[in-house]
Amino acid sequence: MTDLPVLIAGGGIGGLATALTLQQIGVPCIVYESVREMRPLGVGINLQPNAVRELYDLGIGADDLDQVGVPAKEWALVGLNGNDIYSEPRGLLAGYNWPQYAVHRGKLHMLLYSRLVQRAGAQTVRLGSRVSGYEKNAEGTVTARIEHADGSRSEQRGRLLIGADGIHSAVRAQMHPTQPPIHWGGAVMWRGVTWAKPMRTGSSFVGLGTHRHRVVVYPISHPDPKTGLALINWIAEVTMDNTEGWKQTGWFRQVPVAEFAHHFAGWTYDWLDVPALIAGADGAYENPMIDRDPVPTWVDGPVALMGDAAHAMYPTGSNGASQAIVDARVLGTCLLAHGVTPAALAAYDEKLCGPISAVILRNRGAGPFGLLNLVDERCGGTFTNIDEVVPPAEREAFMANYKKAAGFAIEQLNAAPRTIAEGAMVDAAKAA
Repeated sequence: MTDLPVLIAGGGIGGLATALTLQQIGVPCIVYESVREMRPLGVGINLQPNAVRELYDLGIGADDLDQVGVPAKEWALVGLNGNDIYSEPRGLLAGYNWPQYAVHRGKLHMLLYSRLVQRAGAQTVRLGSRVSGYEKNAEGTVTARIEHADGSRSEQRGRLLIGADGIHSAVRAQMHPTQPPIHWGGAVMWRGVTWAKPMRTGSSFVGLGTHRHRVVVYPISHPDPKTGLALINWIAEVTMDNTEGWKQTGWFRQVPVAEFAHHFAGWTYDWLDVPALIAGADGAYENPMIDRDPVPTWVDGPVALMGDAAHAMYPTGSNGASQAIVDARVLGTCLLAHGVTPAALAAYDEKLCGPISAVILRNRGAGPFGLLNLVDERCGGTFTNIDEVVPPAEREAFMANYKKAAGFAIEQLNAAPRTIAEGAMVDAAKAA
């Protein structure tokens, strides 16, 4: 039994972070990923300092992250008439011991994949293989049912099964067969990237507009030394009537810019031309802002959920990928404490399920963008002096409460010891 691997369903950012963590602490694993070939898909995401700290401890440092993104310097909310609502420094400039990074999601994914293959071998990741379900065994192990791209099926017994298979998780569907369907609150997002000059600090995350009609803009590359242009990630968002539910056949599709650009006509300021930014993209991707209702537990004996399979949430706090990385590391500490056993998964569940379920609901209520709600309610989104609309102390308190809930309050994070001590390995005596 002690020779059995831990099985990981899904080779996304969360699954790969889990595999890298297991390799670091001496636990063999196999990752099953449905795609036949890993490719750098996606656009921009943010990694909060709590997640960057964990990547550093995995041996993925600043030099690596600078190849896939750029350290963030500022986070700002701006009203419809271009006036600041709130701004603050981010990462090292804010006093964190670690930076915040804005990265290209696909490039980060490929970085994690290449490091795992380098450290654990190519056989650790089984491409073209999807975990479709599981069976718990009498001796406390688990058997995963696997569907392969060639149409064949197989089974694999493992010590544990970690469901890192995303918002459409088959592992979660079996664990919680009566869960409600995916939740859509009415917001539709269009995402793209455009080569343009960075704004404000040169590495600023800016949310502009109202909670029902906004754009988010930030760079995900260093500026080209010759042109001064950086790859700018943008998200254009409109909240619509969702009484009849999502009408498209899928949750994600590529669309022409002309299909939605009219929503942002006239959004031109002396520091940002939104129509030009959108028009400059090669293409765009449409998807509704969706999440899943929290579930009471992420664990079923030797099976656990993590990442979006556990806590798919609205991307309003820039902490979806960050939390998946933190999940992996907390899971690692529980394995160190309890061995490769269901008891470790129970400890992981006890530590994270309740608090992160609260973050799901907080993000559904607009997360840190909730400040835009206040401004919209009080003045319709346009103002001359923000202090007369939302006093400074109220703005500061709002943001402090969100950071604390999401796990990256500065004093708490800086004072915390390493999640996994350097050189820590699972004790063979605890392994059984």
